Amino acid sequence: MIVGVPVESFSGELRVTLVPAVVSDLVKIGVEVLVQEGAGERAGFLDTEYSEKGARLTPDRSQLFSEADFLLCLHTLAERTGVPDPGDLNLLKPGHIVLGMLNPLGAPDAAQALAEKQVTSFALELLPRITRAQSMDILSSMATISGYKAVLLAAGALDKMCPMMMTAAGTVSPARVFVMGAGVAGLQAIATSRRLGAVVQAYDVRPAVKEQVESLGAKFVELALDTGSAEGSGGYAQAMEEEFYRRQREMMKAVVAEMDVVITTAAVPGKKAPVLLTEEMVRGMRSGSVILDLAAEGGGNCEVTRAGETIQVGGVTILGPVNLPSSVPYHASQMLSRNITAFLSNLMEEGKLRLDLEDEVIRESMLTHQGKVVHPLVCQLSGMNNSDKEERSNS
Repeated sequence: MIVGVPVESFSGELRVTLVPAVVSDLVKIGVEVLVQEGAGERAGFLDTEYSEKGARLTPDRSQLFSEADFLLCLHTLAERTGVPDPGDLNLLKPGHIVLGMLNPLGAPDAAQALAEKQVTSFALELLPRITRAQSMDILSSMATISGYKAVLLAAGALDKMCPMMMTAAGTVSPARVFVMGAGVAGLQAIATSRRLGAVVQAYDVRPAVKEQVESLGAKFVELALDTGSAEGSGGYAQAMEEEFYRRQREMMKAVVAEMDVVITTAAVPGKKAPVLLTEEMVRGMRSGSVILDLAAEGGGNCEVTRAGETIQVGGVTILGPVNLPSSVPYHASQMLSRNITAFLSNLMEEGKLRLDLEDEVIRESMLTHQGKVVHPLVCQLSGMNNSDKEERSNS
């Protein structure tokens, strides 16, 4: 089997799906690696490093698509707009296996385009949240980077220093940081803020994360709200009714007003991000304070966020970064590669493809197969009818 690593064509994408260090691991399981020249350069990995580890290089993208059995990609085949790249789509052939971050819940219609090309595709965002899949968990890897970088960006935009300092000119009080959402990104934001010396508070609709928040040295903010249904399958927070968010905003208003930095991380796959901060709440903050909205691409947790832009409202700076992991491409690519290599190792047996649909990891991450979109949630989001269980049992 030949694994192809193309240059990522999505605008602003600096990561690569496979780094040189994992090439030898794939060779050991009977896989040949074919890399398009320059695929890793923007992430800091040279072509010579790939060839030294046993990969074969090609300057021709169409040759890579023609020879490869597997194609590893980030946004090449399923753009965030939901429109697949027509150039790459035309290069696909029946029998191809596409693997990577395909944004299936954000752009479900793109899955149909892949199905029509008769390719089998796996979206690693769909991996089940089980112990065996932790080494393949791309979402957690990239959320870790987002949480870390969010704090650095917010600190850079703040008009204060983060740590308390005792100087000859007097004592400088520490910055106050509030993290809304204590998932992987939120916990990393808490840890990074603490390392910078800030005083940190955090909130999450799931009371069970209080211990994790406090273990990182932050204060957990508790609100008098019914959060019994706030935790969905796999430990993820799930969307609540708008009345819940309205009451939450009312109670949170006084907490937010005291903060220098607010970092929001609440995203719901396949749905618009919940509004946690209204414009009124923003205007109630101190002039010079900062909001960083990690859910900007999903519509934003802040009512006034603009995805990809930095704006000011009432003296408060609101940052709406997109694709933050790409801004740390070296380590992001390393983490992606390890996740993808772990998945490939599970998918291969003695150098051959093992499509064992009894394997929960394979079954739940499969997006398209035999000309159909086979993931039930993606079918539901795109409005397609699908007898998923029947199709899979007949495969």
